[in-house]
Amino acid sequence: MKQVVLGLLLMMLMNTLYATDEKPEKRKLKSNMNEVYIVTPENVDNLSDMFKQGLFYGRLRFNSFAFQWKDELEINGKSLRKDHAVGGLGGSVIYKSAYLNGFAFTAGLYTTQAFGTLDDNEAYLYKGGKGLLSRYDLINEGKQNMTSFAQAYLEYRNKNLSLKAGRMIFESFLTASNDTKMIPNTFEGATLSSSYLPGTIVKMAYLTQQKLRDHSTFHNVLARADLPDDDLFYIYSESDDPGMHLGLTESKLNERGISDRLIIIDGKNNSIENLIIRMNYTAVPELISSAMIQADYKFDVGNMFVIPALRYMQQFDEGAGKIGGANLKTITEGYSDLDSLDSWLFGARVDVRQDAWKLRFGYTKIADKGDLIAPWRGFPTGGFTRAMAQYNWYANTKTYMVRADYDFDKAGSVPKLKAFIRYAIQDFDDTKPGVIFADSNVFTLDVLKEIESIPNLYLKFRMGHIFGDAQTGEIKKLDPSYDEARFEINYLF
Repeated sequence: MKQVVLGLLLMMLMNTLYATDEKPEKRKLKSNMNEVYIVTPENVDNLSDMFKQGLFYGRLRFNSFAFQWKDELEINGKSLRKDHAVGGLGGSVIYKSAYLNGFAFTAGLYTTQAFGTLDDNEAYLYKGGKGLLSRYDLINEGKQNMTSFAQAYLEYRNKNLSLKAGRMIFESFLTASNDTKMIPNTFEGATLSSSYLPGTIVKMAYLTQQKLRDHSTFHNVLARADLPDDDLFYIYSESDDPGMHLGLTESKLNERGISDRLIIIDGKNNSIENLIIRMNYTAVPELISSAMIQADYKFDVGNMFVIPALRYMQQFDEGAGKIGGANLKTITEGYSDLDSLDSWLFGARVDVRQDAWKLRFGYTKIADKGDLIAPWRGFPTGGFTRAMAQYNWYANTKTYMVRADYDFDKAGSVPKLKAFIRYAIQDFDDTKPGVIFADSNVFTLDVLKEIESIPNLYLKFRMGHIFGDAQTGEIKKLDPSYDEARFEINYLF
């Protein structure tokens, strides 16, 4: 199967590269590698044209990761930390039909072939690069490749409404495609997007399953498989996102007759000039829910824009804490209420923009209560203080961040080149062993370049330097220091 898919991708690429006619740009990539559709299928009046006038969208990707710990580590003769590198080659073919009486369908086939420096039985050690493969498939079946119909949905739309059912990407405060590897994070269910209210976009979703980027099958949205008690390194096929609560297992939910389902209402309003209000409600009934509100206001200060923003999120425990405890790792020592996931987040930031550059100053604080639950690839601290690969929403965590962006193209120096650097200080709780991270400092650099001579070719380089010290007091935590480098190539056709 993988050979067939890769062959089709290569054939489509060659046809595109050697085509003599100039074709319009159908898509472009944002800085986070999410796709933006520029040309989409139109309305038709018969079934034949619904298929004939549909559009194919192709993408070839190469991704690579190198990871080096300051201190490698073994436990009982088995590695807990090990330097490694991993790469992946693959891509996707997405077909969107034309619209007949408002109805259409989309199907997206994705594939990746990985190659890494670790043995198959060491796949649990892959960190950022684990999205290039399925660690479960590699350990249990020796498969270094993944192929998945990650998107397959029906859609009905009119001028102000879009209704989808099937497998799809759904972007909201706590759900995201997070498409930085090879295959996006997608969901099964039904979604609705509406713009009937003036200046307002409202999105709603009822999601029954999720497929994380490094999984070959869909799985529960908030339940993990039960692990063997004697195997700390077991990799499983259910949700293993780092933001997952390890105490919410399938057996525990089944005992209580709970079927985990994700319900989301997400809104954005800009009807007041210079003010954007964002609101979100996310719930897994009988387990957990949260409400968020965020306000951004833009001031025009001479030839600069100053944009302050505030975010507040309240998390409500509706039964998950009784099942799994206040800590995501189920280690509740040091928590004021061991069985409660009630909590909140406060975030503040200020953006300063002028011509080609932007500065961002951010701060977030998590209440000294329960940890925040967010295993759906949207990040509670995202856009404020979250740095590459960091999870800074454990109880009683404070983070301070400064980020600087520079657009060389806008500055007239280097065409289609952007870069940004970020520095974050993460202050984790020192008294809770379940907050597994020691205090750390994070420095990251991102460089993005579009190649003018080959339209739709994107290069992206990222590096991260994380440094801190081991915590050696009564509560011991490992040295958090490591270095990571990432390099990605994307070609759209």
